[in-house]
Amino acid sequence: MTPTISLAGSEALDRLRPLWLALHHHHQAVGGERLGPYVDDDASWSARRELYAGFLADGGFAVLAEDGDALVGYAMVAVKTSAETELDDTWVSGDRVADIETLVVLPEARGGGVGSALLDAVDDELAARGIEDVLIAAFVTNVDAIRLYERRGFRPASLYMIRLGGRS
Repeated sequence: MTPTISLAGSEALDRLRPLWLALHHHHQAVGGERLGPYVDDDASWSARRELYAGFLADGGFAVLAEDGDALVGYAMVAVKTSAETELDDTWVSGDRVADIETLVVLPEARGGGVGSALLDAVDDELAARGIEDVLIAAFVTNVDAIRLYERRGFRPASLYMIRLGGRS
């Protein structure tokens, strides 16, 4: 499948909900019960939508992958200062850093190059903006995503660990 790739802004936010929820469910599947409990779908999307609106208002951008009229994937990118990413106290980086906050491809569209096409578009937009430094995260159990990111030149830099007290 060759998706149509386009940049989008806040006008596209509500279209992202079903894909975010697909990723939220994927996180639960790859994270398993040991990382639970997970917030419900409405709470997850509400928090994520607010986060995305802030990114877009502060110079971030979204890239959409569509198959006809169907949205099959997206990337949400926040543009931050190096101090906001906490890179500046450890690594030499540019003044602005991109943080690919979300990269999602619907399960039925995975393996067909949609993720790579989204990352190509992100790279093109960042190059146009003069941003070279990029962060991306994945659940440590999401080996397919990690493999994709490594093929794109990303390397593990830190491991984010959690201990949750809100378990039932």
